[in-house]
Amino acid sequence: MAKQIFINLAVKDLQKSMDFYTAMGFTNNPQFSDDTGKCMVWSENIFVMIMTHEKFASFATKPIADTKSKLAGLYSLSVDSIDEMNSIVTKGLKAGGIEPSAMRDYGFMQQRTIEDFDGHTWEVFFMDVTKFPTNG
Repeated sequence: MAKQIFINLAVKDLQKSMDFYTAMGFTNNPQFSDDTGKCMVWSENIFVMIMTHEKFASFATKPIADTKSKLAGLYSLSVDSIDEMNSIVTKGLKAGGIEPSAMRDYGFMQQRTIEDFDGHTWEVFFMDVTKFPTNG
């Protein structure tokens, strides 16, 4: 079996969150979804499990963080172009997301940040490694 990444997030409004992630380009896998959690697919090997607080708490060993006021992690999504990056963030904003900072341009990489309804922070970026500075 291929190695896969499952990011698990606690959300307050499951349907609203599912709509947000769908707008950003994720698809739902109904096989691993129910009324307490939705499996949102980014790629063949990357999945975001959005779960009600009750469901998430059943797996957690610590209290659920208030991600609206504190940062619990940064989740990054690479894309194939600046246009794709802008499209994803624009769709996420139209679905109710928040862009807490301006686009960052590092020369070899452009990055935009978007937060979902619960404050989970996503960095959507395009990187052109041919523009990466060399030490030579």
